[in-house]
Amino acid sequence: MASSFELLFISSLLFFSHFIVSSKGQGLPPLVKGLSWTFFDSTCPNLESIVRKRLEKVFKDDIGQAAGLLRLHFHDCFVQGCDGSVMLDGSAGGPSEKTAIPNQTLRKESFKIIEDLRERVHKECGRIVSCSDIAALAARDAVVLTGGPNYVVPLGRRDGLNFATESATLDNLVPPTANTTTLLTRLATKGFDATDVVALSGAHTIGISHCTSFTERLYPNQDATMDKTFGNNLKRSCPKVDSNSTVNMDFRSPNVFDNKYYVDLMNRQGLFTSDQDLYTDKRTRRIVTSFGTDQKVFFDKFVIAMIKMGQLNVSTGRQGEIRAKCSVTNKGKLLADVVEGLDKTLAAAF
Repeated sequence: MASSFELLFISSLLFFSHFIVSSKGQGLPPLVKGLSWTFFDSTCPNLESIVRKRLEKVFKDDIGQAAGLLRLHFHDCFVQGCDGSVMLDGSAGGPSEKTAIPNQTLRKESFKIIEDLRERVHKECGRIVSCSDIAALAARDAVVLTGGPNYVVPLGRRDGLNFATESATLDNLVPPTANTTTLLTRLATKGFDATDVVALSGAHTIGISHCTSFTERLYPNQDATMDKTFGNNLKRSCPKVDSNSTVNMDFRSPNVFDNKYYVDLMNRQGLFTSDQDLYTDKRTRRIVTSFGTDQKVFFDKFVIAMIKMGQLNVSTGRQGEIRAKCSVTNKGKLLADVVEGLDKTLAAAF
């Protein structure tokens, strides 16, 4: 009788495990060729645990790093795809994406965190996980560990061999001064509809912004679409156009991933033109309202949009490479190692 019970219990576990795996993709965007929901299940089964446990500690020490990692993933994916190119250092051939104006405010610590995660993952599993896959997992955990929805991340990305030019970076990252028409037009070329656009904008529910990203709405005259009291409070933090200070993107719950960003917009307390215009524009106002009044609706749509974004122009299979260091291509790392070796040899000789 005991043996029969054990057999039934084991059978139930096997069925339940199969159900979890087979239902991962239900209701979610289709996968691009080369990516999989279970890509590292056998070759690096502890991958997601390594990333999450480390980020739990990082965010406990500094919750602000969550927004930095989420933004890093956005800036990587929107410019020539999710290939880790934003992490590459510049070369003699020209400046990197890192130095392009829109990326100069990316947190330097974000790059260090991704590199630290890569070292931990490669130490346990070998060099089989790309920096771009690690960045995608880190972005997901940044959402989850600040209160947002948990979701599966398709994996199997390969790292790109080149970084984008500054003009390509500027062309693909929408500035905070953009209106809804610009947002919808630019993102439509990448396969996003209006709901996706509004959902992705919800990432602004965590993090900070530099004053220079929105002071054109305060000076010389305050933007008529901005709540007056909100504007006056911003002026105290940013007393002039070129103030160096920073403010919270969502003043209601700056360190919690929730739907308060949309509540801000509904109260004319959005920080950027690209934020507030989503509520001003009739094409997106209804979507903003639905997210602001129902957090679950926002979470569901955000997950769909994030999975779509995470698959933009990915390299898979034999394309690209798995970098041994996120800031340089493997060829570049080999050259750097040789130079470092020569330097050490010369130093020892003299």
